[in-house]
Amino acid sequence: MNHTRFAVLGLATALFAANGMGFTQPAAKPQEKPATQPPEKKPETKPETKPETKPESKPADKQAEPPADKPAEKPDPYVLGFKMKDIDGNDKNLEDFKGSVVLMVNVASKCGYTSQYKGLEKLYQDKKEKGLVIIGFPANNFGNQEPGTEADIKKFCTGEYNVTFPMFSKISVKGDDQHPLYKKLAAQPAPVGGDPKWNFTKFLVDRSGNVVARFDTRTAPSDTELNRQIDDLLANK
Repeated sequence: MNHTRFAVLGLATALFAANGMGFTQPAAKPQEKPATQPPEKKPETKPETKPETKPESKPADKQAEPPADKPAEKPDPYVLGFKMKDIDGNDKNLEDFKGSVVLMVNVASKCGYTSQYKGLEKLYQDKKEKGLVIIGFPANNFGNQEPGTEADIKKFCTGEYNVTFPMFSKISVKGDDQHPLYKKLAAQPAPVGGDPKWNFTKFLVDRSGNVVARFDTRTAPSDTELNRQIDDLLANK
């Protein structure tokens, strides 16, 4: 009987095993591989870049500087280099007056300043022995105040004012027909230069023939400064 039990148990065990039933050892877990860390990422190295070298620039060739402007040449102050006609129509070389102090005046017979003839004659008489010469240049440029002929002008200034200083024929002292003498006077630097602004403008010339001063219409022949400058020039012999 015991043998029968053991047979039954053996058969049951076999059947249990065949059907996958019964007690089985737990299946071994597959061995887990240790987690592998991703390979350490090396910092990305950029290829070494050399600093950009600009081509060496040569200094720009200096442009040739324009030549410096020469200082403007001073106009020649010598004003006696002219031949002109006197009041009687005779040729007269102004260089004949070189060595004297000369006062050149543009005159007119019908001007508000015509009475200056009297003062000019007195000045001439007072200083002619010392070397002063006054020259009168009749001109009709201002207000048509010298309309007459040379004969008319001579008669007027000798008859009314007893003028004895040298008088010349009519000329133009400004404008397109300006006489070369007055062009040269006008070309002088200030305060001497410039066209006469009215009748009886006075230009003072030294013994060497150089124009050195200018006095306007309103300066009377008796003016202190005019006389002082004339006397200074007369003193330089």
